[in-house]
Amino acid sequence: MTVPATTAVILAGGRAHRLGGTDKALVEVAGRPMLAHVVERLSQQSPGLVINANGDPARLAAFGLPVVADDLPGFLGPLAGLLAGLNWTRHARPDAAWMVSAAVDMPFLPPDFVGRLHEARARAGADLAVAASGGRRHHVAALWPVGLADSLQRALTADGLRAVAAFTDRYAVAVAEWPTEPFDPFFNVNTPLDQAMADDLAASIGITTP
Repeated sequence: MTVPATTAVILAGGRAHRLGGTDKALVEVAGRPMLAHVVERLSQQSPGLVINANGDPARLAAFGLPVVADDLPGFLGPLAGLLAGLNWTRHARPDAAWMVSAAVDMPFLPPDFVGRLHEARARAGADLAVAASGGRRHHVAALWPVGLADSLQRALTADGLRAVAAFTDRYAVAVAEWPTEPFDPFFNVNTPLDQAMADDLAASIGITTP
């Protein structure tokens, strides 16, 4: 299918407590920041990328992409990052009616990520679509209509929602499933052990240290 204009937001606004509070975007896998891996994979699928990150945006200037902080104060979690991405899209890319999201700690995103999400949503006639692998939904790896921005803001401010799944449960959701062999493309890095496993996985699939 023809993929409509779609922005991609990389969610890098978390505080990475299990990685010692380091900047997760700059944690290295195969000798490169995880953000570099995600940017490389998404840039081949979406012409418009934006990074959601809090703190000094200058630390990410080398990636040459817009950096938007959460619109709401208080580190409210990934929903706040999604809202920032949706608001940026509707103001900076009025041609794009859709946004995909992915977490910065998913360095092995599949090359058909954006297209498969659109295909699943269109086939089901759903409001949005989420990725799944191994029977588990990855709610931050999803396709969102930009028109949900106001509803999401109300959910965060008036309803106190914090879990992404609690928000998606309000809508008709299509699921796009990916196989986990030879590896799970949604493997995410949350701990030093995960980082070591990601290095091993990268080597096994031919991603080498530059």
